[in-house]
Amino acid sequence: MLPYPPSVNGYWRTPRSGPIAGRTLISEAGRKYRAEIGALIAATRSAFGLTGRLRVEIAMHAPDKRQRDLDNITKSLLDALTHAGVWVDDSQIDDLRLRRERIIRGGQVVVSIEEIAPAVAQGSLLSC
Repeated sequence: MLPYPPSVNGYWRTPRSGPIAGRTLISEAGRKYRAEIGALIAATRSAFGLTGRLRVEIAMHAPDKRQRDLDNITKSLLDALTHAGVWVDDSQIDDLRLRRERIIRGGQVVVSIEEIAPAVAQGSLLSC
């Protein structure tokens, strides 16, 4: 179980002035979430670094009754898992499933990851 991620709407920020004006950056909330996920993954002492093709299932438990778009949680969650070293890159995901579950105060997500095909050399594609 992982903490509920910031919405994609709150994950990014674009400063309007100063030396980085106009650049799109990860917001403070996004950086905090990435750090929190990284610490949780590190605490499991699991050897991740998955390199094959993946199936990922996400059960979303919203923190309250507000209406939310289910797809708005995926970007920050998948980026945080990538940053934590669970897999090399989220482009490895071939099968992504999201489902809304019961509300849990504070929110949480349950993520299941399955390697469905081993990594292939030099990015070549499997053919049958």
